[in-house]
Amino acid sequence: MDTTVMLGHGSGGSMMKRIIDEVFFASYGGEELLRGDDAAVLPVPAPGERLAFSTDSFVVTPHFFPGGDIGRLAICGTVNDVATSGAKPLYLSCGFILEEGFPIEDLRRICQSMAEVAKEAGVKLVTGDTKVVNRGHGDGVYINTSGVGVVPEGVNLGGAQCKPGDKVLVSGTLGDHGITIMSCREGLNFTADIQSDAAPLNHLIADVLAVAPHTRCFRDPTRGGIASTLNELTSQANVDITVNEADIPVKPAVLGACEMLGYDVMQVANEGKMVCVVAAEEAEAALAAMRANKYGADAAIIGEVGESDLERGNKVFLKTAFGSTRILDMLVGEQLPRIC
Repeated sequence: MDTTVMLGHGSGGSMMKRIIDEVFFASYGGEELLRGDDAAVLPVPAPGERLAFSTDSFVVTPHFFPGGDIGRLAICGTVNDVATSGAKPLYLSCGFILEEGFPIEDLRRICQSMAEVAKEAGVKLVTGDTKVVNRGHGDGVYINTSGVGVVPEGVNLGGAQCKPGDKVLVSGTLGDHGITIMSCREGLNFTADIQSDAAPLNHLIADVLAVAPHTRCFRDPTRGGIASTLNELTSQANVDITVNEADIPVKPAVLGACEMLGYDVMQVANEGKMVCVVAAEEAEAALAAMRANKYGADAAIIGEVGESDLERGNKVFLKTAFGSTRILDMLVGEQLPRIC
């Protein structure tokens, strides 16, 4: 086996077949992928069910970091995007753009990580593509994943469903991923263990829906953090949202790093957390379901949806630990580049 990626691995010839067989198929080749056809043929949903479809691209640097790697991010990110619709994620595609010279062993490690988290999520990688670009033109590896899932009949989730009186929940501590990537990239060392929260949350979402059928929506607070996510929801539903700083779970080490570096933890990216808006009477049941899942142990009810003032527009308000209230704005510009 070759030790680094070469242009020939994207040629369509025997070298491409070798990297497909010995890296991709060897890591996560299932029945559909191993057929080797140009398209995967998959069953259609039952009557009344609908398809959920999402796509995402991953360009994070460094490729490996505490708590995960670019491959784990690629699977988790698309699984979670599909699952926010209430769908059961089933199938993923995976496209690699590789740079000439990228170590084959690193590629194999990424693929094995993808296989592990796909198995945990219960999804199959069924089709893919590989391209190789000249040395100096690709930063090692970029990954695109697309996902398909089935939405059960009667499930209708979305940001526009949020109503005054609904409760806002978050599935765990904020800012872990963004601070991990920043610390790796800048060579910073913290005394506390900080690692990425990248995780597949489809099972957690299913657990919540089982006990809280009047859940309005799920949203993963990735780039722009929870601040951008909540502002998106207020615009979709034409409401206000108020959250309590004291109720928002943040690890002390992450909060300390944000204060030292001048970041607002509410705007820092997460890759394994879920925001959930649910009817007030089902909030405690939803919280208990989150906490029973290994990825929701630190879940909390953090706020409430309220009526919007039409003259000033929709706002997100943060009640601070000092008793004051401030507007929580969306992230403007770029806080940390290439976070996922």
